[in-house]
Amino acid sequence: MELKKTLSTATLLLASTFVLAACGGADTETESSEAASSEVVVESSSEASSTAAELQDGTYTLVEKNFDTRGWKTEFSITVVDGKITASTYENVNEAGEKKSEDAEYQANMTGKVGVGPAEYFPALNSQLVEKQDPDAVEVVTGATNSSDTFKKYAQQLVDAATVGETDPIEVDNVVEE
Repeated sequence: MELKKTLSTATLLLASTFVLAACGGADTETESSEAASSEVVVESSSEASSTAAELQDGTYTLVEKNFDTRGWKTEFSITVVDGKITASTYENVNEAGEKKSEDAEYQANMTGKVGVGPAEYFPALNSQLVEKQDPDAVEVVTGATNSSDTFKKYAQQLVDAATVGETDPIEVDNVVEE
C-alpha cells in the first residue's frame, strides 16, 4: 500500500513537471505576441536562409488584374542579382496609380483600428524577404495578417519564377468579393 502511494505521488509530481514546463514556453510566446501587437516587430538575423534552388538574375513582376472593393490591387516585383534577392517592392495601387502606403487617410484609419498601416507593414515585409531570402521565413506583421499572407503567397510565385528564370510578368486573376 505504501509503495503504491509513493509511486502515485512520484507519477503525479513527474506529470506536473511536464505540464509546467510545457506551459512555461506558452507564457513567453504570449508576451511576445502582446508586444508585437502594439508595434511592428521585425527581428533580424545575421544569417539569411537560402531558398532551395539557385535563383536566376533578373527582375520578376506580379500584378493583380482586379481592384478590390476598396479600389486597390497588388503590384509586386523582386530583383535578383548573383542569385540573391536584392530588392523587393510589394505595394497596393489604385486606378490613378497612387500607392496605398502614401495614402495618409488610409494610413490613419488603419493605424487607428489595428495599430499599424501600410506605411509600416509594406516596408517591413519587403525588407524581411530581402534579408531572409525565403517567403516562408517572412513573419506575419501583426495587424496586417491578410496583406502578410498575400505577400508570402505572391513572393513564393516570384521566387518560383526566378528559379527557372521566367521574367514574363505574372498576372493574378484575383477574386474580388462583393
